[in-house]
Amino acid sequence: MKFDIDPEAPDSIVRRDFLKKLGAASTAAWMSGAPQIVRGAGVEHPEAKADACILLWMGGGMAAPETFDPKRYAPFESGMPVDSVLSTFPSIDTSVDHIKICAGLENIAQVMDRGTLLRSVVQPDLGSILHSRHQYHWHTGYVPPQTVAAPHLGAWMARVLGPQNEVMPPFINIGQRLEGVGEKEELKAFTTAGFFGSEYGPMNLPFPEEAAAAVRPPEGMTGSRFSDRNKLFRQLVDRSPHREYASDHQQESLMRSMDNAYRLLNSKEREAFDIEKEPQEVRDKYDTGRFGRGCLLARRLVENGARFVEVTTEYVPFLHWDTHANGHETVDRLHQEIDQPIARLVLDLEERGLLDRTLVIVASEFSRDALMEGKPGSEANDQATHKVDNITEMKHYGLHRHFTDGSSVMMFGGGVKKGHLYGATADERPLIAVEDPVTITDLHATIMTAMGVSPRTVFMIEGRPFYVTKDGAGKPVKEIFA
Repeated sequence: MKFDIDPEAPDSIVRRDFLKKLGAASTAAWMSGAPQIVRGAGVEHPEAKADACILLWMGGGMAAPETFDPKRYAPFESGMPVDSVLSTFPSIDTSVDHIKICAGLENIAQVMDRGTLLRSVVQPDLGSILHSRHQYHWHTGYVPPQTVAAPHLGAWMARVLGPQNEVMPPFINIGQRLEGVGEKEELKAFTTAGFFGSEYGPMNLPFPEEAAAAVRPPEGMTGSRFSDRNKLFRQLVDRSPHREYASDHQQESLMRSMDNAYRLLNSKEREAFDIEKEPQEVRDKYDTGRFGRGCLLARRLVENGARFVEVTTEYVPFLHWDTHANGHETVDRLHQEIDQPIARLVLDLEERGLLDRTLVIVASEFSRDALMEGKPGSEANDQATHKVDNITEMKHYGLHRHFTDGSSVMMFGGGVKKGHLYGATADERPLIAVEDPVTITDLHATIMTAMGVSPRTVFMIEGRPFYVTKDGAGKPVKEIFA
């Protein structure tokens, strides 16, 4: 399915066309038969360096020059030229002599010696730079839309590796509401198992403090009554008149997902979902907001055998990392929300002997710049809401444009080197990757290699090969592994 974008078309029209084609792909996935893994074909899985993966997702476009790749700092002054703004936070030292990051991330700075910082991740120019398209690309490895629904990275791990603990859902998504927020349909498009089927899809927990309720049988529905209700529900699904609209594979996958949920609700592992079980002093270290509580929940889930957990600051248009306005003040708040929980998660995993076998990733769909939309030469529409030549108000002070030619990704554990810096971006605008650029395809190959999955892993779907990295072409960045 070809997807041509008119760079002059309004974003609403581009988004509408995008959703229409995504919907067609999702319908095709629901009607398709069971995907078959292709054995042989030169596919050799590497030795796994990690058993679990935690993705800490900075939804909305985390500006690298405001977080992990500080540039020349220009403090706010009324009347300052906007083209003088590269970073609105000064740099600070970290526990690694040759690595500096932005002020406001002092706790992460102290655990920098546990991980690898990639400063040269690049995204393609997708024409109109929609968060939905770039988030879909980052999470699936494929530029949307496809003729089939591409599985999320977590679904690939769930399908290829299977669960660590048969009771625990292998793929759990924490912090993102899929109802009642902007671009909800676009978010749903990649937060799925795609053609793999329901059993490999995410367990969605938008509010970590309410996760315990999600795995608790309804009041009064314990024992035989709960069991009987489950059987009746299965019968209703099995007899549904809509069964003819789904393939046998998808129906069976739905049934297995129901069985898995029933098993979890009757297990001791459901206690892992209750962050109130943690001592108050531990909860206080994480409790900077919903994201922080999500990090605590992620740690508990991985301890109990979850394979892949995503925790997000939540993507909502024009909120959080989507800093089209009040950039500096918003990022200052976000620093306070993410700094202590990320550092605490790394330290807690380390203290429990889990960090070496858990890959922790901090990432976003792209970076930001004060002047440039996309990358040099891009014809993408400028979507900044505050366009001035000289900054006279604090709301203009910050990085408001989407920038795709130089982003930062932080990795801890999972076999990556400690205190390592990979790649670099230019010191002056344009802040493009100038050393060892890493594409999303190669980043995914690196992540999958750490997890013991070959980047050439391929399934046949509708008679065609579909790879875990686009066309099976992903090359892992071997230099970051110890």
